[in-house]
Amino acid sequence: MTQVRIRKATEADVPAIVALLADDALGAGRESPDDLSPYQRAFAAVVADANQVLVVAERDGRTVGTLQLTLLPGLARRGATRGQIEAVRVAGDERGSGLGATLMQWAIDEARARGCQLVQLTSDVSRTDAHRFYERLGFAPTHVGFKLNLASATD
Repeated sequence: MTQVRIRKATEADVPAIVALLADDALGAGRESPDDLSPYQRAFAAVVADANQVLVVAERDGRTVGTLQLTLLPGLARRGATRGQIEAVRVAGDERGSGLGATLMQWAIDEARARGCQLVQLTSDVSRTDAHRFYERLGFAPTHVGFKLNLASATD
């Protein structure tokens, strides 16, 4: 297998990123690759924010992975900046190749280089394979996460 290259995403990468986001049971139900306009608007907001880093992994000119790293400055933990890792996706035919670990190590190293004192992530409770993967990388399931879907919440 050839070397993987991790680089900042460009607008041209949006269709491939959306395809990766939609390529599993959860993503298939919430992503809409047929209409890229909301993703393009979101991409513009991400690249305009210095605390956001959206990357893709390429192998042989093909986008095979992606993740987003968000820097969260805060007062807790003596003013620590956290790195929030989100939307980690690896192409189906690349799973088990070590690419996920490579992407995660890139995010950890980038967070450290940008002054983060810890990295954190959330993972849907149904993604048990992902949970085992993150634990193998040294992540500990220390917190319970809660979400409120504002698109469906009523006033």
